[in-house]
Amino acid sequence: MSEIKSVTFSPDTDGLRVDSALALLLPEYSRTYIRELIDGGRVTISDKVVKASRKAAAGETACLSVPEPKSVDILPEKMDLSILYEDDDLLIVDKPKGLTVHPAPGHESGTLVNGILAHCGSSLSGINGVLRPGIVHRIDKDTSGALIICKNDVAHRHIAEQLKEHSITRRYRGIVIGNVPKDDGTIEGNIGRNPYDRKKMSIVREGGKPAVTHYHVLERFPGYTYCEFSLETGRTHQIRVHMASIGHPLVGDAVYGPARSAFRIEGQALHAMTIGFIHPTTNAYMSFTAPLPAYFTELLDKLDKKTRGLK
Repeated sequence: MSEIKSVTFSPDTDGLRVDSALALLLPEYSRTYIRELIDGGRVTISDKVVKASRKAAAGETACLSVPEPKSVDILPEKMDLSILYEDDDLLIVDKPKGLTVHPAPGHESGTLVNGILAHCGSSLSGINGVLRPGIVHRIDKDTSGALIICKNDVAHRHIAEQLKEHSITRRYRGIVIGNVPKDDGTIEGNIGRNPYDRKKMSIVREGGKPAVTHYHVLERFPGYTYCEFSLETGRTHQIRVHMASIGHPLVGDAVYGPARSAFRIEGQALHAMTIGFIHPTTNAYMSFTAPLPAYFTELLDKLDKKTRGLK
């Protein structure tokens, strides 16, 4: 059995590749999954099977034949999860730094998904397939903090719609290199794959997805700035790319900043601190805060002592 989903292309997607347009309009599905549907002949426009490279036209309607989710075959692994909240619909976890969110080919174990499978059993949404049960959004391996896990498809679609409408509150804390000149600012720029390095993201002139990051300076140290970031969008590596684009990459970010860090931390100093949303069943607004991890507070302490001339 398959679910037939119809999507009408908006003016914002006019001229984009069909796979890019659908990924923009259907945030509950990964672009890779959408590409699989297209390659499998499961996406049509005007009753004709389309290719991923076809250009979308505003006003056209695409029909997707979405197969029933396969049974989850990723093995559960008992894991000491830091749970901020849990009910029949949702699980809010505080993901530690260094933990990958979901499995990938060749890396099927030791991820957050393995841990939540052990905790939740079969009570997870299956919209994103066997490798990403319950995952409606993600944060990078070396970013810590609050993450929403959906226990059923209804909750998944509800949260995904809020992500699409940019109504979910997402605030991050990060330490960047250099003295950010203004106390408050906004960075805008479409984010897509770096045309010269497909493993990296970058601000692109054509294509990509719109991205907006607001920053607020919390504290200044010699050579470093402690900031809070508020996201209107949630693109891959968004904060890392945007801050690097204005000359202030995150401390420890060897991908978008210096190859070597002055501090012994693994990956970027970035923490998803607060997440707020409308609950899919109660319709009440809920907000959760993941406390700063030890490595982060220790780094702030080092910077504070450096400021005061202490060892």
